[in-house]
Amino acid sequence: MTDSTTLLVEPHETGWRLDIFLVHHFPKCSRTLIRNAIMNGGVRIIEEETLLSNGKPGFRLKPGQTVHFTIPEIPREAPQPEDIPLDIVYEDEHLAVINKPADMVVHPSRGHWEGTLVSALAFHFGNQLSNVRGSVRPGVVHRLDRDTTGAILIAKDDFIHGKLAWLFESRKIHKEYFAIVVGTPHLDRDMINLPIGLHPKKKEKMRIVAPDDPEAKHAQTFYEVIQRYGKWATVRCFPKTGRTHQIRVHLAHMRHPILCDQTYGGGKTVTQEALLGKVPFSLSGENAEGTVLLQRQALHAHRLTFVHPATEKELEIIAPIPADMQSVIDCLETTSTATRQ
Repeated sequence: MTDSTTLLVEPHETGWRLDIFLVHHFPKCSRTLIRNAIMNGGVRIIEEETLLSNGKPGFRLKPGQTVHFTIPEIPREAPQPEDIPLDIVYEDEHLAVINKPADMVVHPSRGHWEGTLVSALAFHFGNQLSNVRGSVRPGVVHRLDRDTTGAILIAKDDFIHGKLAWLFESRKIHKEYFAIVVGTPHLDRDMINLPIGLHPKKKEKMRIVAPDDPEAKHAQTFYEVIQRYGKWATVRCFPKTGRTHQIRVHLAHMRHPILCDQTYGGGKTVTQEALLGKVPFSLSGENAEGTVLLQRQALHAHRLTFVHPATEKELEIIAPIPADMQSVIDCLETTSTATRQ
């Protein structure tokens, strides 16, 4: 169960950074842990019943403000190495790219201490991983959702980690995702430019918010339809920003949620019979009548393109489409309604 607390900013704490303020009051929590909690929506600042800020570790405090803090679970010192198979699609002395499978959490968190990607990395790479993000996330430069598959970059030393992080921040690493969506988008391609914020009632969910919302984070996703199949479509997505659940939220807002994304309205499972139109498909039901082909969101990090920070050569790394998504595509290809772009 998550614990929460409320603190009043005292006069002598005037001008303190929000992250420093919380580290002072919660010395058992590292600054990294607290910064992540702030950026992930675990902090609210109230002044005279008005929400002022969220997600900014450097926010300067004033006396009389109230800080609501959801205390994160203090992680274990380091992940335990586990002999979990890794699909390494690229590796050199500086970095590696892993094709992450579905149902794998990237780093340890509450309820997910075992079977994580970092436990597998610790076993396969030992101490040949960066430590920029602490002992709990060795080598991890960015992340993917638990049930999103595909390419994830791993740094083998702190220097390369810093360079890769800068490339992400400056949008010089180009990410291409492959998705199967419910329905067929009207436009062949478009830019979705809608800010994203936390859901007010469901902490594991995001939503589209107004641009002037205090929690609004700028988010852009360019998409392109690959193929339409009557009631379904395959699309390429190129996120220009890296917000939590960004592609999932943007496509759902278009009323074309990712297939089997139950968090954002894409159903729970899909069967061969539903894809072929032999039985109804429900966005709210299990859709378990027949041969189940997919039961997690059909989203895959398909391609990474960037200039190698050590060799300065351009890399294009592709993670093959996973078997469950490919089975859906193969089934859709048999339909007579398929129309290529």
